[in-house]
Amino acid sequence: MSGHTDDEGAERLAAEGEVAVARLAIDSGDLTHAAEHLGDAILAAPQLPELHEALAELCAAAGGPAAARELFPLDGRVYLGTAVCRAHVEAAAGDWNAAVGLLASAIQAEPARPWAHAAWLAREDLPGLVDPDAVAQAVARATGALPDPLPAEPAEAVRPFHDFVQAVLDRHGDHVLLLAMASGLTRRLGDTARAVELADRAHRSAPGYLPAVMLGNALRSASRPEQALAVWEAELERVAPDLDDSNSYLAVDVAELYGALGRPAEGLPWLDRVLAAVPDHPKAGPARYGLRHALDGDPAHLLALADHHRAHPEHGYAQELLERLSHREPWLGLVSGATEATVNVLHQVLAAADTSRDTEIECTASTVEPPSSVLAVRLALPRSTVRYQAVGEPDPRLPLTEPTTRIWAWDGTDPRPAVDPPAPQSAELVRATAEIFWPTVPAAYDHAVRLAGLPLDDLLGVLVHPPVPREDDLGRALLAHQPELWVRAVQVFACLGIAHHRADQPWEGSERRRVLRDLLLGPEDWVVEAAGFALVAIGWTQPRTRADIAELLRQRLHHGARARRTRAVTILRSLSALVLAAPWTSAEDRALARHLTAREDAADAGAEPEPQESEPQAAEPQAAEPQAPAAAAAEEEPRRGRLRRLFGRG
Repeated sequence: MSGHTDDEGAERLAAEGEVAVARLAIDSGDLTHAAEHLGDAILAAPQLPELHEALAELCAAAGGPAAARELFPLDGRVYLGTAVCRAHVEAAAGDWNAAVGLLASAIQAEPARPWAHAAWLAREDLPGLVDPDAVAQAVARATGALPDPLPAEPAEAVRPFHDFVQAVLDRHGDHVLLLAMASGLTRRLGDTARAVELADRAHRSAPGYLPAVMLGNALRSASRPEQALAVWEAELERVAPDLDDSNSYLAVDVAELYGALGRPAEGLPWLDRVLAAVPDHPKAGPARYGLRHALDGDPAHLLALADHHRAHPEHGYAQELLERLSHREPWLGLVSGATEATVNVLHQVLAAADTSRDTEIECTASTVEPPSSVLAVRLALPRSTVRYQAVGEPDPRLPLTEPTTRIWAWDGTDPRPAVDPPAPQSAELVRATAEIFWPTVPAAYDHAVRLAGLPLDDLLGVLVHPPVPREDDLGRALLAHQPELWVRAVQVFACLGIAHHRADQPWEGSERRRVLRDLLLGPEDWVVEAAGFALVAIGWTQPRTRADIAELLRQRLHHGARARRTRAVTILRSLSALVLAAPWTSAEDRALARHLTAREDAADAGAEPEPQESEPQAAEPQAAEPQAPAAAAAEEEPRRGRLRRLFGRG
C-alpha cells in the first residue's frame, strides 16, 4: 500500500492502544474482552503486525484456533471487526472456505480497506485447498457492492483477492460459476479483455442466463456494445415468449443499451414487454421515461420520473435516473447563468492578472439592466460603481402588477435595496445553505427546508444584501471568477426558503404564494428568475399547485416576449428555461419559450432566425402598457451594452 497519511498514523496509534489493552486482558484471562479490543484494532489498522501477533496469542490462550472461534460469534448482528478477526481465526484453524467467505464479506462492507492484504491469502498452496463453489460464492458476495470500474484506492485493496481468485481458476478453469463471477471482478479492476475471455468460456461451456449476463456486461465494458446486445437478445429469445422477475432486468439492460447507442426508439418495445409482464417493475417504468427523454429531450419525462418516485419511493432507480438526467442542466440541476453586459465586463476585469479586491471599476451601461448585476460587481470589487444612462421601454423598473412586496427602489436610474439587511445569523444560515448545483429540482426544494424558520423579512433582505461566498475552494473560485453565480444561488435558496414559509397555510391565499408572486411579477431582475424557480420547485413537489403556477409563469413570459420587441430582456432565455422546466404549462407557452430561446441564441450568434409562418406570439396584456418609440437602434444598443470601463487602484 502507499505511504502513511496523517489519518493512517492516527488509526495506527489507536490500533496499537487497542492491542495493548487486549494483551492485558489476555494476561488476566478475560479472553472475551481481549477479542472485543482486537476487533476494534483490526478496523483501525488491518495490517498491523502486533495485532496479528496478539490474535495468535489469543488463539493459544483459548486452546487453539478452533476453540477461539466462539470468541468471535457470527450469530445475530455481526460487527465488522468481529467478522474480520473470525476470518483470520478460521484461516489459522485451516477452514479455508469459511476464511475466504468472511474476507469477501468484509470487502463487500468496506472495499477500500486492505482486508485482502493477508499473508494467508497469498499462500501458494491455498488455491488447491479451497472448494471452487465456495470461492465462486465469495466472489459474488464481494463484487455485489463494488462500483464498476473500481476507483484506484479500493482497486489496490481488492487486488490480492482478485489474484487469489485467478489462481483458483488456474486449477478449476472449467468451473462455470467461478468463471462468470471472476469475470465480474476482473471487469471492475479494469481488465476488460480478460473479463470477456472468462465470461465467454463460461457461456460456451454452459449457455444460460448468468453467463450471458456476465458476457454482455464484459463486452459492454470492453466497448463492444453491439456484441453485448447480440448476446443478451439471444438469451432473451431463448427464454421467450415470457418475461418475468427472473429475466426482466436483462430486458431493461437491453433497452438502456439501445439508448446508450443513440437508438432509444429500439429500446422502448423491450420496456413495454417488461411492463406488460410486471406492471410495477422498479426499473422498467423509470427507464421508459429515460428513453423517451433521450428521444425528444422533453423535461416532461423528468417530471414524470419525480412523480413516479413520489408515488413509489421504493423505486430508487427513478431517483438515480432523474439525478443523472438533471446533472448540470440549467435550472434542473444548477443555477442558470447571467448574460448582462455588466457581468461580461466584470468577467473581463476579474480575468486580468492585476485585479484585486481593491480594484475600482466604473461601469457605465447605455440602458438599465437587472439591479442584481450591481450586487455581483460590488461583491467582487466593493469599491466599484455601476451607472446606467437610459431606461428602455417598457420600463424594466416597474412591476407587472401593483405589489405588496418591494425589495428594490430607484433613484432615477440608480437602484438601491428597499429592505434592510437580514440578521447576521439568518444571513449565515442562507450562506451555509445556498448551492449553485443540486441533484434534482425536488432535492433543491427539500434542501431549503432548513430556511423555513427564518423570518420572512430576513429572507427578503438577503435577496438584495447577499452574504459573501463560503470560505471553501468553490466559494473562493466564485468570488474570484463568477460572483454573479453566487448572488443568484443566494437568491434562489432565499426564494426556496420563502416557498417553505408558513407551509401550514393552504397554497391559495398563503403568504408564501403572495410573496413569490410579487417577486416573480416585480421589476425585471434576477430575483424574478429565483422566484420563478421556487414556484417551479413547488409545482414539481406539489402537483395541486401546478395550474396556478403555470398562469403566473405565463404572465412573466409573455411580458418578457412583448418587451423584447423594443429592448433587450437579459433574463428572457432563463425565463424560457423555467417555463420549459414546468411541463404542466400550456403547449402554446412552451412553444413560445422554445421560440424565444431560439431567437436569443440566433441573436447571440449575430443573426435573427428566419420568420416562420406560424411563429408563436406573446399574448397582448389585458391592460395597456406604455409603448416605446420604434427607434431603429432601440434593441441593438442595449444588447451590446455599450459599456466603458475605468480602472483605478485604491
